[in-house]
Amino acid sequence: MPAPAPEPGPGPELPVTFRPARTRIVLLSVGVAILATLTAVAMMLEGIGAGERASFVLTGLLFLGVLVLLSRPKVVAEESGVTVVNLTTVRHLEWAEIVKVNLRPGDPWVLLDLADGTTLPAMGIQPGVAKQQAIRDARALRTLAERYGTGPSSR
Repeated sequence: MPAPAPEPGPGPELPVTFRPARTRIVLLSVGVAILATLTAVAMMLEGIGAGERASFVLTGLLFLGVLVLLSRPKVVAEESGVTVVNLTTVRHLEWAEIVKVNLRPGDPWVLLDLADGTTLPAMGIQPGVAKQQAIRDARALRTLAERYGTGPSSR
């Protein structure tokens, strides 16, 4: 007779938001610095018209916009389920839809195995800059999925 699966640990209190904070700080700081630099250059250049100055500023705004988009990913766990915010998509999952939370060596972010057989990337937990934090966040999300969803302890 197989031994019963162990109960998952206590895990974090809900709601909890997982996001790559260091990456977000770097991206937003660089975006603001680029915008400030291009705006300063546009104002200091002599002999260019208003349209050319505006193009410098618009280029800075474009860079900032792209970096804001790259800093958007997060994973929000609530009692009702998990909301995964990636670059351009937002998807809400019920806990029962999450079969497994994966973060294997070399993965760029957490991958959620779903009950319908598909996999959903959760870019809000990524080991790029803060590997140990990403591992802790993945374990916490895994514990929550096991507690509220179809993980080993609820099968």
